[in-house]
Amino acid sequence: MEVTTEEKILRAAREVFTRKGFAAARMQEIADVAGINKGLLHYYFRSKNKLFHSVFIEAFGQFALRINEVFAADMPLFEKIEAFVEQYMDILISNPMLPSFVINELNQKGDAFVKEILNRGSKPNFLPLIGQIQMEVQAGRIREVNPFHLVLNMLSLCAFPFIARPMFQGIAQVDDEAYLKLMETRKREIIDFIHNAIRV
Repeated sequence: MEVTTEEKILRAAREVFTRKGFAAARMQEIADVAGINKGLLHYYFRSKNKLFHSVFIEAFGQFALRINEVFAADMPLFEKIEAFVEQYMDILISNPMLPSFVINELNQKGDAFVKEILNRGSKPNFLPLIGQIQMEVQAGRIREVNPFHLVLNMLSLCAFPFIARPMFQGIAQVDDEAYLKLMETRKREIIDFIHNAIRV
């Protein structure tokens, strides 16, 4: 199946944004990577912000689809937590600028941005996981824990390192490649941390 010009642009944009970050990325470089001229790029996406917004929406849809499959799966809670962390971290490693973009959009647009995201067809549904956590607590298989706090902790442990990435890299003096390798090993750290926090 032939790749459309828009798909080429989105792939190129994802690559450049991941490598350079939003601020340092240039539309000309994205056009070059996509193999098109800058005028055509502006025809499809009028600004860098609109282009990144489209990259975000695409990644968010993939995240929602993959995460909802995990939440709806018939598997033990500890396996589900592991699958969630693996999937979420993989998406963040592939799109490390997304958390910062979300924070920026929330600061600028607030409720309007939230409504735009939630009104789309694909959105994460945490209710099956929350229900499963409640049942595990009632059965005494995990310690008593607020399921909403547990879900927030899972999200935060995954996303915060990407939000704080420039600060941490500056302090620790590690380059992008080393940082992303660290995020790969962080998956196991998060999984073990959460498991140890809820075991009876």
